[in-house]
Amino acid sequence: MKLSILDQAPISAGQTARDALVESMKLAQAGERLGYKRYWIAEHHDLSGLACSAPEVMLSYIGANTSEIRIGSGAVLLPHYKTYKVAEVYNMLATLFPGRIDIGIGRAPGGSAEATNALSDNYLQQVWNLPNLVTDLLHFLDDDYVTDNQHASLSAAPVPDISPEPWLLGTGKKSADLAAKKGLPYAFGQFMSETNDLAIIQQYKDQFQPRKEGQKPEVILTVSCICAETNQKAEEIALSSLIWSLQKEKSGGKNGVPAILDAKEYLQNEQNPDVIDVLKQKVIIGDPDRISTKLKELQKQYKADEIMIVTITHSPQDRIHSYELIAKELIDAV
Repeated sequence: MKLSILDQAPISAGQTARDALVESMKLAQAGERLGYKRYWIAEHHDLSGLACSAPEVMLSYIGANTSEIRIGSGAVLLPHYKTYKVAEVYNMLATLFPGRIDIGIGRAPGGSAEATNALSDNYLQQVWNLPNLVTDLLHFLDDDYVTDNQHASLSAAPVPDISPEPWLLGTGKKSADLAAKKGLPYAFGQFMSETNDLAIIQQYKDQFQPRKEGQKPEVILTVSCICAETNQKAEEIALSSLIWSLQKEKSGGKNGVPAILDAKEYLQNEQNPDVIDVLKQKVIIGDPDRISTKLKELQKQYKADEIMIVTITHSPQDRIHSYELIAKELIDAV
């Protein structure tokens, strides 16, 4: 089974943002050692407890500290930016790290309304214009963009020998439709989706229009997992992430991912403890056998080409160990 990593660069209680970013680099190194195909890091803006606002900066750091694993953005929030500059940045990365760069494209704001306004004066307009933005970006990445009479051509230099691989990320029908029309591989965020997931994936495959000769639809299914040696231990470790999700809904989760003991104490004082069961519905929690069984079921159900895993724990060691246990069960090379 092809497995990959999605990292949201969470900051745990007691950590600094720098600590979290260093741990992200260590996670990418571990992913490479364990045989994960790719490592993507997410983009967020002014969200407490998440450290990465500039994936392109982190990818330089991670690329310099790894040698084989594909690395990329999950995602570049394209409505905030000019496509030419995005192409320049990812062409630069692809020049530095040949054959390893992915550019995931998303439309979400990635932060508060205030952060969105600070990043872009016309974000909503650009969301509506996303199909055209994607077209422009693809032309720049393919180095075939002709602008107007003032310029014979415009290249997003440096033009790498191997272009970044573009992906479209999403959780709904609009993103699936756009990926199909643009002939892009599609990364579906199952762990965030609230809709009929299977219908969305099938829609993408049915409507897919190849951008290049021989191209076929390709799907990454992104899921949330926490694995430990026993189901009981996994449930205990997962409580930190679940409580943090609850804290973010109530007060922003400004103190970061809580320690397990603090999470247990918080749950004891929670007026509606059943809410944890609701949060668990989007997380796969368990020992290696349980996780393996569930991921195999999901891959078969969705006919996914690849499974991408996001794991949030308080302890960086618990996070890497979770990926280790899953890799030993499912990655052929391990």
